[in-house]
Amino acid sequence: MIRYNLSCDDGHDFEGWFASSDDFDSQVERHLVTCPTCGSGSISKQLMAPAVSTARKKEATRALVMDRAQKETIAKIRELVNSIRENAEDVGERFPEEARKIHYGEAEQRGLIGKASAEEAIALLEEGIEIAPLPALPDDAN
Repeated sequence: MIRYNLSCDDGHDFEGWFASSDDFDSQVERHLVTCPTCGSGSISKQLMAPAVSTARKKEATRALVMDRAQKETIAKIRELVNSIRENAEDVGERFPEEARKIHYGEAEQRGLIGKASAEEAIALLEEGIEIAPLPALPDDAN
């Protein structure tokens, strides 16, 4: 739909909505567009500034939406990480050892968090021990 600012030959201003420029021309030729104030059928379009959507505006809008979406996603991830931390035992540097004990039935099944080097993590995975890193999240101030 296109909105046109219109005026009649008596100087009354109004607006009209049309499917296209051709639709406007067709309706005017058939005298279907009249001034709502005086009923005149002599109608013309007024000079209008188009509503231009610039790449900069689109990028700013996209950035705002992405920023909002990213913040919501990070908040959900933060909730999940906090829940994991609250419901797991932090064994620190003993993580690989404790994970193996649980996997091989030498210790009670429980949630663990701790530290492992990349090499230790790979070795655990190769042994079939399911582990996953907790993500490092940006500060709330950002």
